[in-house]
This record gives sequence, C-alpha cells and structure tokens, in this order.
Amino acid sequence: MMERTNWHIYRASLMLLILCWTQSRQCNGLTVDPPEDLTIIDPGHLGLLKIQWRPPTSLSNIIDCQKMFRVEYFSTDENAWNAIQTVKMSYIAQFDLTKDIRVRVYTLLRGPCTNGSVVKSATYTERVQKPASTGLVGTTVQDFTCIFHMMEYVLCTWKPSLKQPANSHHNLFFWHAELEQTEECPKYIISHGFRRGCNFTGKYLPDFTDINICVNGSSAEGPLKPTFISLQIQNLVKPATTKALHLHAGPDRQQVLHWERPAGRVPVHCLEWEVEHDQEGSDGKQLLQQYFTKQMSLTELSIQGTERNCFRARSKLQKYCANDGFWSDWSQWTCYPANKGSNKTQLAKHKGKQVDLCVNKWIMRKWGTGM
Repeated sequence: MMERTNWHIYRASLMLLILCWTQSRQCNGLTVDPPEDLTIIDPGHLGLLKIQWRPPTSLSNIIDCQKMFRVEYFSTDENAWNAIQTVKMSYIAQFDLTKDIRVRVYTLLRGPCTNGSVVKSATYTERVQKPASTGLVGTTVQDFTCIFHMMEYVLCTWKPSLKQPANSHHNLFFWHAELEQTEECPKYIISHGFRRGCNFTGKYLPDFTDINICVNGSSAEGPLKPTFISLQIQNLVKPATTKALHLHAGPDRQQVLHWERPAGRVPVHCLEWEVEHDQEGSDGKQLLQQYFTKQMSLTELSIQGTERNCFRARSKLQKYCANDGFWSDWSQWTCYPANKGSNKTQLAKHKGKQVDLCVNKWIMRKWGTGM
C-alpha cells in the first residue's frame, strides 16, 4: 500500500511540474508574459535575417531570476519548425525571401523566484512577414547548379523558365560573412546572347561558410520571380578527370591496376574512386564489374582466362571531407592488350551484339585491402 501511495505522489508531482511548464505559471502564482517588440530586420544578406525582441515589461523588476527566450522559426526548406533557446535578445536565421517568414518567441524564467524550475510564458509573440515581391508566376530559373571544379573555380549555371517573357534579363547576386555587402556576379556566362550562369574564377569564396545567392531578373512584363539559394562550396566539388590507368604485374605476379592523381587542388586523401572493369572472354562474352576504393590502385583483379580487359575510373570527395559532391567525368577506357581494335570499337559491342553483361554485379572491396 505504501509503495502505491508513493507512486501516486510521484505521478502527481510530475504532472504538477509539467503543468507549470505548459501553462507557463509558477506554482506560487507568478505569471510570465511573452516578449515585446518582436521585429525582423533584413540587412540585405539575401535571406539571412536578424530577429530581435525585448523582455516583457512585467519582468523588469525581477532580478533574482534568469530571463531566457525560446525562438521558433519555420523552415520552408524542411517544412518544419526549428527552435533554439538563448539568453540573448536577438537571433540570426536563414529564410527564403520568396515565402512567408514566420517567427514566434516565448519567455522563459528560471531561478530563485521560480524555486529553480523553468517557467514558460503561456503565450508567444508572433510575427508573420509576407514576401516583398513575388515576381511573375512561374518565372523562376530552372536547374540551378553550382560546381567547384577541382577546388579551383566555381561555375553556377541555370536554365530559363519556359514561362518567362522573351528578352528577359537575369542577374545573380551573392553574399557571405566575409563581405560587407552583397555583390553581383563577377563574370556572366552568356549563351545565345542571354545570361545563363556565373563564372566565379578569380573571385574568392570561402569554404565551410554559407554563401547566399539570389538569381532574379526583369522583363517588359514585370520582374521575374527570384530564386534564393544557400550553399557551401566544399559540398560542390567535382574532381578533374583521371588521365591514365596502368596495368602491371606485382611482386607476386598478381595483376595491379593503378592510376595517377587527378589535376587540381583536391587533396588525394579526400578522394574515393569507382573503377569499371570490362572483360571479354575467349568465347566473346563480356562481363562488367565495379570496384570502389580509396587507394589509387586495385589488386586481386580477376583477369585470368580473358582475351581482353578494359578499365576506366572516376573520383569523388569522400564523406570525411564533404557532405556531398559530384563525380568526376569518367576517364577514357584503357585496354589490355591495346592492339585489338580501338577502345571505342571494342566497347561499342555492348550495344551492337548479344553479350552477357552483368551491369548489376557490384564487387565491394574493403578500402585498399580487398574483402
């Protein structure tokens, strides 16, 4: 009976604690009001906005408790609310300026005046800010892509919307934390007389830093709908093409395939490779195998009893150096023996005759050592 009574007391205490949080009311009757003067300031950084507020006037005489704030803002990219807790009276967050900006802030109080518990305001202060200008419907650019080629230069490209008016004019602006103000594309990529991209060659862009980009435009019928993008260039790297692959016998007469480091500034320890191995047997049948490795070589290749072996490789930044990236272009096929027709002629047989082609056979190798 005593254990059951203690359990009921524990449950009642827990429910009372939850009630003090959810109803934002301390058990001694203290009520916490939400913040005041919530404002959203746009410093012109292409979506990076400053949210600021003041503590409620009703708490101005309370000095024995710490005032904190819970900031909630809606991310249209994630389609979800994000939340942070801070003792400051401002917060900076990234938004899509073509969509509604929704922010709400609660007051939190903790300290001797609340017996050490956290008391949250029953209501929040909210601000919803509409887009300043949406532009012509359906005129946002399409297929916007940025690539950090060989870690040497960045190219961004886009395609026009099918609904945009004729003779429309595009502009690209960008900003990052090391710039005092927004800048325009240093050199546009022109195609058929129209801007279809931006060449950042020679323009410093920091890695591991958000770079905010806006592509907007104008036409005789009105402004085009802008596109806002936030990216980090280390996640956009495309390595150079691997130039040459070599096959030779190792010390134990095992066949070893190796290749040279691609050109550019990509650290070799950041690269992983995919290698395709095309085999032709004495019966004329072909087999395609794939290998993955972090080394610039492959061993334990199964090439016995084959008439001809062809290899090609491509590379990409591995996950320990970047969250994402692009595969390089494939290298040219290197075949052994090399005198049995041209590479293109040999590999065209995949399309020109009946072959046993195992394109779904993935041979995963332990990085550098085999399975």
